[in-house]
Amino acid sequence: MTSQNYHLVIVGYGGMGSYHAKHLLKGNQNIEVSGTYDISEDRRTASMADGYKTYESLAAVLSDDAVDFVLIATPNDVHKDIAIAALNAGKHVICEKPVTIYSADLVEIMETAKINDRAFIVHQNRRWDEDFLTMKKIYDEQIIGDVFHIESRVQGANGIPGDWRHLKEYGGGMLLDWGVHLLDQLLFMIDSKITSVYANFSYILGDDVDDGFQVFITFENGITSLVEVGTTNFIQLPRWYTKGTKGTAVIHDWDINGKIVTQNSGEVEAPKPIKAGQGLTKTMAPPSEKAVSTSDLPKVVKTMESFYENVVSVVEGSAEPIVKNEEVLRVLRLMETIFKSAETNQVIQDFDLVPAKN
Repeated sequence: MTSQNYHLVIVGYGGMGSYHAKHLLKGNQNIEVSGTYDISEDRRTASMADGYKTYESLAAVLSDDAVDFVLIATPNDVHKDIAIAALNAGKHVICEKPVTIYSADLVEIMETAKINDRAFIVHQNRRWDEDFLTMKKIYDEQIIGDVFHIESRVQGANGIPGDWRHLKEYGGGMLLDWGVHLLDQLLFMIDSKITSVYANFSYILGDDVDDGFQVFITFENGITSLVEVGTTNFIQLPRWYTKGTKGTAVIHDWDINGKIVTQNSGEVEAPKPIKAGQGLTKTMAPPSEKAVSTSDLPKVVKTMESFYENVVSVVEGSAEPIVKNEEVLRVLRLMETIFKSAETNQVIQDFDLVPAKN
């Protein structure tokens, strides 16, 4: 079956909106960017300079029968209103993350999409990141045995970027900005309920929103995880550090620098004590050469459609969405639980075991 051609309008022609146009949709055979809308005159000018039609209002976008898709790439606080208006106008909607600030708002959007029989898909793009897919392969194929602890982090030293991301009313802060990605990756990889959540936030920069956080998550299957984001780290820790029953895997950065160290089977030479500070230790001594093997990280081959390939397949009824709204909703509810844990300085028990309240 040959796919038809679709027309998409970008609402919010800032960094992410223009990135979709210039990179993610460039050369796409099925979806054409037919125009943009932005409240900023500078961004309307930039859109025209890039060769796109600019709409004078959101109403003009939604009343245009030639528009099939609306892509929402605005600040987080207005996602809900734009999405509901576009769905009620009969448009399919793609939305940047976090899709909404509150989970109840996403529930309302999902109900609106169902009533109008339109697709609503969230751009959780980092499910396609090579570092994540590499770690997911290590996890899925038990390359280091049964994984029991995962650390996932991103760290920088440039503070909170942009302008609105500093402000709570617009959905700013690092949990909503980067946490939504790392948590989505973690839950997409680990098929288990969450039993406990504990979090703490950093406010070193003096903003009303968090400039970093640490979240400790325990899953029902026994896996523990540390998810960490920082914007005041002048020395970065590894992007991924994962322990299994037969070894350890580390990925240092997005360039996939890292390695796997696994334990050799059979009898091996015991470690020799080493001098550690003012004492000796055998426990913390490096294993003998014959006790372990070091190998390269596995190569990842393409295993799923690209985001926009999947969007077309979903609309044409030939595939399920890779990013399911129920999964996005679970991540939003987890972030609300993380906020609660940080505010109360308490471990929140049985996240997935107690029915959520909308």
